[in-house]
Amino acid sequence: MFLVRRASQDLPKKLTGIANRSFKSLKIQGDSVDSPIPSSLTHGIHVFHCPDAVGIVAKLSECIASRGGNILGADVFVPEKKHVFYSRSEFIFDPAKWSRSQMEEDFLKLSTTFNAMKSVVRVPDQDPKYKIAVLVSKQEHCLVDLLHQWQDGRLPVDITSVISNHDRAPNTHVFRFLQRHGIPYHYVSSNGDYKSEVEMLNLVQGTDFLVLARYMQVLSGDFLKKYGKDIINIHHGLLPSFKGGSPSRQAFDAGVKLIGATSHFVTEELDAGPIIEQMVERVSHRDNLQSFVQKSENLEKQCLSKAIKSYCELRVLPYQENKTVVF
Repeated sequence: MFLVRRASQDLPKKLTGIANRSFKSLKIQGDSVDSPIPSSLTHGIHVFHCPDAVGIVAKLSECIASRGGNILGADVFVPEKKHVFYSRSEFIFDPAKWSRSQMEEDFLKLSTTFNAMKSVVRVPDQDPKYKIAVLVSKQEHCLVDLLHQWQDGRLPVDITSVISNHDRAPNTHVFRFLQRHGIPYHYVSSNGDYKSEVEMLNLVQGTDFLVLARYMQVLSGDFLKKYGKDIINIHHGLLPSFKGGSPSRQAFDAGVKLIGATSHFVTEELDAGPIIEQMVERVSHRDNLQSFVQKSENLEKQCLSKAIKSYCELRVLPYQENKTVVF
């Protein structure tokens, strides 16, 4: 803990100088956020998005320090000529000295002071896990990977249901896994009609966000508006190239040397939402379509789970009309 205390003691001095000058980005690192935390202390995360102004970083630091908290790491991004401020802070605190309700009140005051567009605080050990529903079609590699990560405690979510336009038999691996763990499986036919979307909307009530794990149907603008929350999709291609269907075939036919996968938010425009995560792998003339697809599927699994974890850890913030800041 010596390094944490030293970083915390030195931080106000660093921030005093920083707060009075212009900067594009800042990263302050104390002890690793993965370092052991004393049992009396708890880990918290705060993200902030507001118009840029002098003194924001100093006030954020003061808010945490005034309640006995120690900042473990802070990321700041101030894009040139945009007059906006983004930050993400990880800190430890004593719940006996800083209650969850008081914490919300303190950060709300900061939010009001700086006219924040977004101010979210999360305490993973105290707050409920995000509830998600996973939508999937016939291909199961992304779904199976998410289920096993969830089972192993490596995915910080509660999966409330799996919804598919493909009817799986009770003796299939996925169906048995879901049944064993008490996760409902719902088959909703993909007629593209109003009734099927109404049924899906009823099934996803109470979720915090949705995950499309190779769900090969287009959600209508009406569905997106009525659901009103974030939806994360995995596209088996390196967007903005190779949009739509069969991107692996498109990439193979184009003779590319890099293939990729893209996790992005769903919008009304197909495969055009803000990008959260992208991963790539090299291919060559020695690859055939089958090896292209195998490499692509491995990338898809990694890319989707990374995007979900980043989202749950409050690392993803909207930036401009169709971009993201990912800390």
